[in-house]
Amino acid sequence: MVVFSLVASHSDLDLETVARLSAGAAAVSAEVARGGTDVAGLVTLATCNRYEIYAQARSADHVESARSSIVAAISSHTGLAEPEVSAALTTNVGTAVPRHLFAVSTGLESAVVGEREIAGQVRRALSAAQEDGVTTPPLVRLFQAAAKTAKDVGAQTALGRRGMSIVSVALDLAAELQDPLSPLDGVSPNAPSPLDGVSPNAPSPLDGVSPTAPSAATSPLAGKSAVLFGTGAYAGAAMAQLAQRGCTDISVYSASGRAETFTASRGGTALDDATLPGAVARASLLVGCSGSDQRLGRADLAQMRHENSGQLTAIDLALTHDFAPDIAELPGVELLTLETVRLAAPAEQESTLAEAAAMVAEATRKYEDTQNARALDHAIVALRRHTMSVLDDELAKVRKQHGCSAATAEVEFAMRRMVKQLLHVPTVRAKELAAAGDADSYVAALDVLYGLKVTAEAIGSAVAAATPDDAAEATA
Repeated sequence: MVVFSLVASHSDLDLETVARLSAGAAAVSAEVARGGTDVAGLVTLATCNRYEIYAQARSADHVESARSSIVAAISSHTGLAEPEVSAALTTNVGTAVPRHLFAVSTGLESAVVGEREIAGQVRRALSAAQEDGVTTPPLVRLFQAAAKTAKDVGAQTALGRRGMSIVSVALDLAAELQDPLSPLDGVSPNAPSPLDGVSPNAPSPLDGVSPTAPSAATSPLAGKSAVLFGTGAYAGAAMAQLAQRGCTDISVYSASGRAETFTASRGGTALDDATLPGAVARASLLVGCSGSDQRLGRADLAQMRHENSGQLTAIDLALTHDFAPDIAELPGVELLTLETVRLAAPAEQESTLAEAAAMVAEATRKYEDTQNARALDHAIVALRRHTMSVLDDELAKVRKQHGCSAATAEVEFAMRRMVKQLLHVPTVRAKELAAAGDADSYVAALDVLYGLKVTAEAIGSAVAAATPDDAAEATA
C-alpha cells in the first residue's frame, strides 16, 4: 500500500480558494471512507489556511484512481468542477509526503512561521480519523512521527521559545490599534491601512516584539470588552490570549448553540441571538473563529452599534470569514484578516529556520529508514516460522523416542539456541537490504534456498497491518 497526500494551502493558493475546497471536508472524508474506491484510509487536515488529505492507496498502481476518487468527492460537495479541484491540489508521493507533513507540523509552512497551534491541529486530525475509523496503521505512524518532530523542534529551537501563533500576532496588531498612544490613532477609518502594500518580505511592524503577550496590567487590551465568535480550537486559543492580556469582559457567541458549554469550562459569558447586539455595541474587539454560514455584514453591525460605541477592531480568523469586508467602511471600525496577519507576522531569523529545517530533514530520513526496514518484516517472520516449524518437528521426534526427560529438555534448549543463532545473520541482512531499498534480493533468496514464496502483495499487506508484536517476532 502507498501513502500520498493532496495539498492546498496559502503558499500556493488564495485563501478564498482554500476555503472553498475545504467547505465539505467532513463530508468528503466520510464519502471516500465508505468504500468502493481505491482509498484504504485517509486523514484530513483542515485549518484556517490549508486543506490537506493524507490517503493510503491500495497499491502504487492505484494512486491515480484513489486521487481521482477524492477529487470527485470534493467536487460533489463544493460545487467546484473536477478539473478546477484537481489543478488546485498538489500531489505528494514518496519521501515528499513525510517531509511536507513534518514541516507543516513544526510550523515551517504556516502563514505565521513557527506557530505552535498547528501541532495540536495535526494531532487532532489523526484523532478524528481514528474516531471515525477511517485511518490505517501507516497513516497513524506517519502522523505520530509528525507529532514527535513538532515536539522536538519546539523544544530544541527558537521557534518553540518564541511561541508565535496566528492568534497572538492578530492580538498584537489589535493592541496597536487599541493603544491610545498608538501612532495609528487619528487615522481615518477610510484611509489606506498602514499594512496596505506591505511586501511579504519587508520587515514586519511587529519585529522585535516579545513572543509572550503583555501582562494584563500593561496590555492595551486590559479592561477591554471582546466578543468571540465560535467555540473551536482557535476560539479556545483566542479566549486564553484575551484573558492573559487583561480583557475583563469576554462574551462568546455560537450560531450552533455551543456557547454555554464552551464558557462553562473556560469562563466568559455565553450569548444568544437576543443578547449578541448589546455585547457587540459595547465591545472593543470582535474575534471571528467560527467559519459558520452566518456572516456579520455592514448593515448588521451598524444596527448593533450606536453613537456611544467606541473604537472597534474586528479580527477575522475564519477561513470562510465571519465578518464581511464592508464592515471596515463603518466609522471607527478596523478589520484584520488572515492575510493582514500573514503580512504582519515577524520574520524568523535565517539560522533558526535552517536549524528547524535540518531537524525536519533528519526526521524524514529516519522515518523513511524505519519504513524501509519494515518492508521485509513479513519475510523475516516467514523464515522464522518455517525454521521453527522444522525445529518443532524434530523435537517432537526426540520426545517420542526419549520421553520428557532432563536430557530431552537439554537437547531442546541447545537446539532452540542454535536455531536462534542461525537466524541472527539472515535477520540482520534483511534489515540492511530493506534499508537500502533492495528487498527483492532477500525475497528471491528465500525462494531459492527455502522454497518460501513471499509475494509483494503479502509484504505490502504485512507492512500496512504491522503491529509492535509483529516487529518483535521479526527481530526475536
